[in-house]
Amino acid sequence: MVTSIYKDLSLAPSGEQKIAWVRAHMPLLRALEARFSEEKPFAGKRIALSIHLEAKTAYLAQVFAAGGAKVSVTGSNPMSTKDDIVAALVKNGINTFAIHGASGEEYQQFVKETLACEPHIVIDDGGDLVHELHSVYPEYANHVIGACEETTTGVLRAIAREKSHELNFPVISINGAQSKHLFDNRYGTGQSTFDGIMRTTNLVIAGKKVVVAGYGWCGKGCAMRAKGLGAEVIITEIDPIKALEAKMDGFEVMTMEAASPLGDIFVTATGCCDVLTEAHFSLMKEGAIISNTGHFEDEIDLKGLQALSVSTYEARQNIDAYCLKNGRTVYLLGRGALVNIACADGHPAEIMDMSFALQALGAEYLLKHDLDKKVYAVSDEIDSEVARLKLQDMGVTFDALSDRQYQYLNAFELK
Repeated sequence: MVTSIYKDLSLAPSGEQKIAWVRAHMPLLRALEARFSEEKPFAGKRIALSIHLEAKTAYLAQVFAAGGAKVSVTGSNPMSTKDDIVAALVKNGINTFAIHGASGEEYQQFVKETLACEPHIVIDDGGDLVHELHSVYPEYANHVIGACEETTTGVLRAIAREKSHELNFPVISINGAQSKHLFDNRYGTGQSTFDGIMRTTNLVIAGKKVVVAGYGWCGKGCAMRAKGLGAEVIITEIDPIKALEAKMDGFEVMTMEAASPLGDIFVTATGCCDVLTEAHFSLMKEGAIISNTGHFEDEIDLKGLQALSVSTYEARQNIDAYCLKNGRTVYLLGRGALVNIACADGHPAEIMDMSFALQALGAEYLLKHDLDKKVYAVSDEIDSEVARLKLQDMGVTFDALSDRQYQYLNAFELK
């Protein structure tokens, strides 16, 4: 059996330095690492992870290893894989299968090698491991106790499988936790998306028209940060409730067709396919910048963009220029992969500390509870505990109900 696939082990010192930095800024995970090291809750268990392979996720893998697990890791998107992080994991004894920019065929091989450990627990980001265990490699699923899913996209895939009565093991929706989506999706995505855009383009945001597709928590975060940077923000939506919410939050709301000629920067944040298509590219102004912060590059019709182009060239690292048949040129960031991690370092460490604490506690929960083959929410106890620990670390105190207040809120006669 192949133990790891990586680009260059000499990159390990750089990766170790980055992991040490984020570890210093992830107090919740450090506390779990200390407890897991003592209690070994994952002793004798195999954990397979498909994650955006960068410093913070690497530290999560190390936390599981500290808890006694045999860990196998792959990247959930080849464009987000950091080769120095992969090298650091391999050097420290964690089986890792990932190379930045890998082909689709190579990616499939990495997934297969990761699942060949026949995991007990799956930690997924986008639902690829769960899907492959059901549809491609069921022979590796014999020991699966359950999975934890980080993203909206992955949760929707699991729910669809459950509705079709084809879910073979329980999946905990980490994304559904309040201490995840209210912070990771909103503040994490908002900050890291514009970190990626600004770092890659070196252009000003102030005064530009930014079109954000989708007004879920990720879209809200992007719109909030764009507005804070001085942009005029346009929201496109398919949900009338969210469209109305965006309007009352002070943003322009219109169809993507109407927004296409106006936008200077486009950010897709929907979790759906074909958000930007040929019909939209042909309407875009000269120099429009296209980016995606949803899980898959399917949000942008890359084949359609290529078909409309007479030529392409690399305008700058992580920026591809598409010279359209109408004479205009538009620019695609990070090949349409998640701009916040393909073009930057992903969410801030302090934000991911909460999300990954949920992942770690969710995995432990799976071991302690015999669950049906369904999609489950994170327990209220775990959700609240993560928020309490974060507040404690920030030095923030908050009130508690008095006995009388508790009785008042739970009575049907108010006195």
